Amino acid sequence: MTSFKSKIFNLLLRNRHLFYGKLKKETFDFNTSISGFREQCEKGAGRYSKIPEGITTKEQIIDGMKSEWLIPDGADDRKLILYVHGGGYVSGSCNDHRGFVSKFAKKTGITNLVYEYRLAPENPFPAALDDSLKIYQWILHEGFNPENIIIAGESAGGGLCLAILLALKEFKIALPAAAVAISPWTDLTCSSDSYSTKNKVSLAPFNSWTVFSRYYVGQNKATNPYISPLFGDLTGLPPVFINSGVDDELFEDGEKFYLKAKSAGVDITFRHGVGMVHCYPLLAPMFREATEAMDEIVGFINKYLR
Repeated sequence: MTSFKSKIFNLLLRNRHLFYGKLKKETFDFNTSISGFREQCEKGAGRYSKIPEGITTKEQIIDGMKSEWLIPDGADDRKLILYVHGGGYVSGSCNDHRGFVSKFAKKTGITNLVYEYRLAPENPFPAALDDSLKIYQWILHEGFNPENIIIAGESAGGGLCLAILLALKEFKIALPAAAVAISPWTDLTCSSDSYSTKNKVSLAPFNSWTVFSRYYVGQNKATNPYISPLFGDLTGLPPVFINSGVDDELFEDGEKFYLKAKSAGVDITFRHGVGMVHCYPLLAPMFREATEAMDEIVGFINKYLR
């Protein structure tokens, strides 16, 4: 049974438009300002940007990409979580993810590396994937052993995390020890029932996923497995952990990927949060369900990197 605190917190999130004087949740279309959306994301992240004690941040330009190391005190410098930020492929940065990822680094005790891949619509597919593969290969070149690396990400970053695995497998590049995808976007055709049945309870603006998909897909086919990993050959992937909130348009994206990967013989775990919203584990420790979900994710990571 969902906790009272989570119900209140999720209710406030679902109705946050009221705090901005809007009676209805925003609807996106192709006239919606993406630069304005990015500014809104940056501003919203400011409320959660405090870095916990015991975390050192270090900025670095890697292969032309702004990147940031989030290093817990006493972290083993041989082990790494490559964190792939979300934002619908049209937003996201080191800055607006610093608060979440620094807490993630603190909980795991493992260094996290966040990087800024190129964003759509200015840079549609394959820019984000190409940049991610460059970062991963740079990490290997720096001497990190693949068995000491986990790739993690949320939302579009969760889907990109899974697409990275497919590309690494295809190009015969050593795969990481495991992967974590929180509310992953695995199907940019946006054809699952969740995209129409979860609108009223989800956090995303109406029609936003359709707009984001069009911008990222560009002139390509949305069924390309490197865009929508749900359509890929999932055999041979490393262990994967997926967490998805049931009250989210992307819920079935995570569930369907899990079922297909499991049938392909992948060691995969799927956790669904009843009554939970998009990427709710990142809200820990604000309510019990978020904390429990994050603790389970940390346990999975520790299983492969400790």
